[in-house]
Parts: sequence; C-alpha cells; structure tokens
Amino acid sequence: MSKKLIVLTLATILVAGLISAGATASRKQSAARSFSVGIYDDGMTLGNPDKGFPILHNLRAQIVRITLWWGGPLGVAKTQPKNPADPADPAYNWAAYDRAVQDAAKYKIKVLFSIVGTPSWANGHRAARYAPTRGSSLQNFAIAAARRYSGLFKPTTDGPALPAVHLWLAWNEPNNPVFLSPQYKKVHGHWIALSAYSYVRICNAIYAGVHSVQHGAAKVACGGTDPRGNNQPRSKRASISPLAFLRSVKKYHLRRFDAWAHHPYAPRPTLKPTSKPNARDKNTVILGNIGFLTKELTRLYGKKPIWITEYGYQTRPPDRTFGVAWKTQAKYLAQAYSIARKNPRIQMMIWFLVKDESRLAGWQSGFFTTAGKRKPSYFTFRALKH
Repeated sequence: MSKKLIVLTLATILVAGLISAGATASRKQSAARSFSVGIYDDGMTLGNPDKGFPILHNLRAQIVRITLWWGGPLGVAKTQPKNPADPADPAYNWAAYDRAVQDAAKYKIKVLFSIVGTPSWANGHRAARYAPTRGSSLQNFAIAAARRYSGLFKPTTDGPALPAVHLWLAWNEPNNPVFLSPQYKKVHGHWIALSAYSYVRICNAIYAGVHSVQHGAAKVACGGTDPRGNNQPRSKRASISPLAFLRSVKKYHLRRFDAWAHHPYAPRPTLKPTSKPNARDKNTVILGNIGFLTKELTRLYGKKPIWITEYGYQTRPPDRTFGVAWKTQAKYLAQAYSIARKNPRIQMMIWFLVKDESRLAGWQSGFFTTAGKRKPSYFTFRALKH
C-alpha cells in the first residue's frame, strides 16, 4: 500500500470516527433533553377523579398539575393548626389530595403541586388572594405538604406510604390581581410593585419548606406568571407585565428557585403559536416571543429552566369571542408543543383543560365539550412525542 493511500485511509477512519462520536454525543444530548407533556384540570382531577385520571392515562399525559389549596374554599388548612409543620395535625384535611396522588401513581403520572391561596387566619381575615402576614406560616405548610408527599408518610400505621410528589410551583399568576393583591402600593409618594415584594416572601417560604424535607429530590418553580400586565399602578385593574415582574422579584431578593414558570397564552385567537405580540401588546410574553423571557431570565439568574405550567386555545363553538375552530385548536396545539420541545430551556408544557368549563365566562380549551364530545385536539395531544 502506498504512503498516499495509507494517509487517505487513516484520514477516512479519523473522519468516520469523528462523525460517529458526534452522532453519539448528539444522541446522548437528545436523550438527556428533559421535556414532559402535561395537563391541568382541577375539575377533572379533584372534582371527578374517577373519570379524570383514566382520561389522563388515555391521553398519555406524563405530568398532571394540581392546585394544592392552602386556604380558600378547598383549602387544606381552613382552621389554624397547632403543629403546622406536622402533616398529621387534625386541622389539616388532605383527603382530596391523597386520592389524587394515589390515582396519579396508579397510572404512572407525575404530580406537580401548585401551592395557592392564604387561609383567612394567616392574612388578617382577608381573601385567599392576599399574601400571608408571616412567611413562616406558609413555610410550615410547605414543610407539612413536602413531608406528607415525600414517599415515606403513612396516613395509617398499617397502610402503605403515600406516593411521592417532587414537583412544586409557588402560587399562580402572582402578577395578576385575581391571584395576588394588591399589585401596587404607594410608599412615601412612590408606587412600588407590592405583589413582587410579597411574592418573594411566598416563593422563598415554599422553596425553603419543600427543600428542607425533600432536599435534592424536589424541584420548586417560581413565577407561573400571566402573559400580560399593564404596569399602571393607578388603573382599576393594575397588573405587572411578566418581564417587569421578573426584574422586580430580583430587586426584592428572590434568590433560590429551580425553574421559572410562565403561561404564554396568546391574548387573541388571531395570534398563532408562532405569532409575535402586536404593538399594543408590548408588555406581553407569549410563545412567539418567549425568547425575551429566556434572555431576561438568563441575564438575572443564569440558565434556569423554564416550565410552561399553563397553555391553551379556546374553541368556537362555544366561545365565539375568544375561540378558534376545532381543527385550528388541534393544529395550534401541535405547533405549540413543537416550538416548546425545540427550545432547550423549556422542560415541560402543560395544557389547560381536559374538558370545557360549563360557564361560558370560564374556559373552553378542553379536549372534550361539556357534553363529552371529543374534539380533534384530543387525538393530536394523544399523538404528541414523549
């Protein structure tokens, strides 16, 4: 064999080796890519679990988001516990949540608990949307919840331990006055973003409480932000845009969280998942411009993961104002999940709802009508890549 041929052969082997190594690395990177498909519908999981969980199973959902109400009508702690960090305290009523985690485990679905709502005894006898007076009361509740769903807690001495829950979300849409009030407060003649200040205490309490029990096994997300906000303290319905809210929580010393959650709904049915917001929606972060959120999150906190913990398109019928055609909903669903999956920072995407809400003023983004008829989106969601 000539020297030239030997050199060419060695070069060919080297190139082939590099291609093979690159392909192997690419496969390993793809395998390491964490992306989960989920659903959020408390009406089906907490309200109708006998039907809800089999449907989640048929839809091939990997995660189910469930609101863990601390206070409010469905609250675990309607009365003040004597031992708030003890999940066995008689003031606590965990029955609906015990059932939910057991049903989820039966179908091998992970649970994401979103801790929401302050009991009246913890915030000066105000509505559940007002922050707790003391962060320690919320932290103790987070400790109790993390202990109960650690995978080691037995409700009865002779029974099995409850399944573990290791995914957590602190509150829901704290930049929206429906879930956290007030959004602003005037201090010494200047408006401050009070909801961001309050939310730092909320997220710090939940993060510290959960991680003190479950340590590295737990993942606690902060944010869960609404896609819009007017940034107008004097308006009747003042709210804070997601990027302004993110900057504000940094200012007020939010330091620790495992992921940042966001709800990138399109504000109008004319906007596709790929669409950028219109000029009048300059404060909005939807799926089409989620790169703005990624960039700001990176600047403030480094390369934290993003969880999309709520997303959907309503349908027409029944919603003639905010709905899209049934086939369009299915098309947009596929596009949205494709966009999210291709983004290396997004680790999960959760669709809202399973079944349309009966109130027209509610949401009609389900895979089923109120009468139980399947929409095309049911089959599209079921076929999503896992």
